Amino acid sequence: MNKTQKAINVSDELEKLFGLPNRDKSGTVLDCLVETILSQNTNDVNRDRAFKTLTKEFPSWEEVLEADVNQIASVVRIAGLAGQKSHAIKNFLTWLHTKYGKLDLEFLRDMDSEEATQMLCQHKGIGIKTAYVTLAFACGHEVFPVDTHILRISKRIGFISSKATADQAHQFWSTTCPEGKAFSFHMNLITFGRQVCDARKPKCEVCPLTDQCVYFQNGGQLP
Repeated sequence: MNKTQKAINVSDELEKLFGLPNRDKSGTVLDCLVETILSQNTNDVNRDRAFKTLTKEFPSWEEVLEADVNQIASVVRIAGLAGQKSHAIKNFLTWLHTKYGKLDLEFLRDMDSEEATQMLCQHKGIGIKTAYVTLAFACGHEVFPVDTHILRISKRIGFISSKATADQAHQFWSTTCPEGKAFSFHMNLITFGRQVCDARKPKCEVCPLTDQCVYFQNGGQLP
């Protein structure tokens, strides 16, 4: 079986297990980008707390733009890497306002995915995962973000090498993700990683994918 067909099979199995996830359409594209920057190397709870505190302290992005970067850092400290993230947010807002005259990213909804990715990734602190999450969640683009769960599962099932990097995984999934399934497959793989294919203690006894999993077939080891 080729990997494209295998991806279709895995996607179908996960849909049977978890259904089709709903896409949250609240918030702006810029909101999503800033939230995603805050989410780097932390959990969802700390990301949400940092974003809530930031938007309470500075009710508009214009106020964030005018704030000192140290003020921003102190507000988002709960998310970790506060200095790095505050500089990324401040620098991006400065660039956006200088280039377009306003703090609005809604035009990304209609931009070509590759062009939009390149535009976002030119900024320090915004990598391909952050760009893809923003485009997938806020804009409905057919792009496939790879997080730690998806990277782990991709290796265990045998889609990519056990030594593959996150960038290599993004490249793989950009051509292999089943058509029209980028968002649902992404979300279901994350749910699967949290509930079944745990990093330390995967629940192989209840997993519906063991017949396609090289990790399971190799006795709980990556080849």
